[in-house]
Amino acid sequence: MWTQIVGKIRLLQAPHVNHWWQVPLYITTRGFTTSAIPFQQRIFEIDFDFLDHKLIVHTDDGSIRTFGLAGRSVADFYWELMQALSSLGIHVNIWTTPVEVPERIPFEQDDSHASYDAKNAQRCWRIMVQTDRILKQFRSGFIGKCSPVHLFWGAFDMALTRFSGRLAPEHPGNVPALADFVVREAYSHEVSSCGFWPGGGPVEEPAFYSYAYPEPPGFKEAPIVPGEAFYSSDLSEFVLPYEAVRTANRPGEMLRSFLQSTYEAAASLGNWDRAGLERKPSANSGGKYWEFHV
Repeated sequence: MWTQIVGKIRLLQAPHVNHWWQVPLYITTRGFTTSAIPFQQRIFEIDFDFLDHKLIVHTDDGSIRTFGLAGRSVADFYWELMQALSSLGIHVNIWTTPVEVPERIPFEQDDSHASYDAKNAQRCWRIMVQTDRILKQFRSGFIGKCSPVHLFWGAFDMALTRFSGRLAPEHPGNVPALADFVVREAYSHEVSSCGFWPGGGPVEEPAFYSYAYPEPPGFKEAPIVPGEAFYSSDLSEFVLPYEAVRTANRPGEMLRSFLQSTYEAAASLGNWDRAGLERKPSANSGGKYWEFHV
C-alpha cells in the first residue's frame, strides 16, 4: 500500500506515456525510486531505502524530508508523506482508493494494515535487484519497441515487455479492481511480456512469469525450458517458481533460458518479424551467474 501511495503521486504529476510507462517505480542501489517527478517548474523524487529503512523525498533545490519505514499504518504513512510534501511546497491530491487488490480501504482510513518486516522487505528488494540485472541484459537482445524494466505498484510485479509493432485486438477488460481503459491502454499492441511476482495473490509463491497478448495458437503447448517451468491455465502464462531458480547451480542461466524460450514461442507462433527485431544480446550482464543468497 505504501508503494501505491507513492506511485499514485507520480501518476498524478507525470505526463502520460504509452502503456502507462510514466507510473512505475525503479530499482536503485538502496531500494525503489519514482525517478524525477515534475511539479510546476520544479522536480522532486521519492525513494524507498531498504538498507536504512527510510522514505526519502528529494527536491531539485536540495531540500530533503525523511521518515522511518518501521511498522506504521497505511493511514499514518499517507498523512506523514502528504505533510512532508506540503512542507516542501508540493501539494498533491491523489485518488486514495487502492487498485488491483481485493481489499480496497482508502489510504487515509486504513489503520488495519500496519506491519513492516524490515528483513523480508530487504530480501525482496535484493531479489528484485538481481531480477532487474537479468531483465536488462535480456532486453539488450531486442531492437524493436521495448519497455524499460518496470516495477508496477498495482500488482506489485516487475515487468519487461517487448512489442511486435502491430496493433492488438481490443482487450476484453474485466480485470478485478482495475478500470477497463487502463487495461486496454496497456495492451493496445501485441506483446511478449515477462517478469517477477513476489507472491501473495493469484500466484501464491514467488515466481517468474512470461505471457503473450494476444496469445498465439499453440503457445501453451510450446516446448520451453527449463523443465521446472509450466503453463498455468488459470493465469494464461508460463510460470517458473522462484525456488527452482534460487536453488539451481546456475540460476542466472536458468532464468535467461526461461525468458528466451518463452519469448521465442510467442514471437515465432505470433509471426513476428524476428529478423528485424532481434540482435545478439549484450555480453555484459554485470556477472556471469546470478548469485542467490537471499
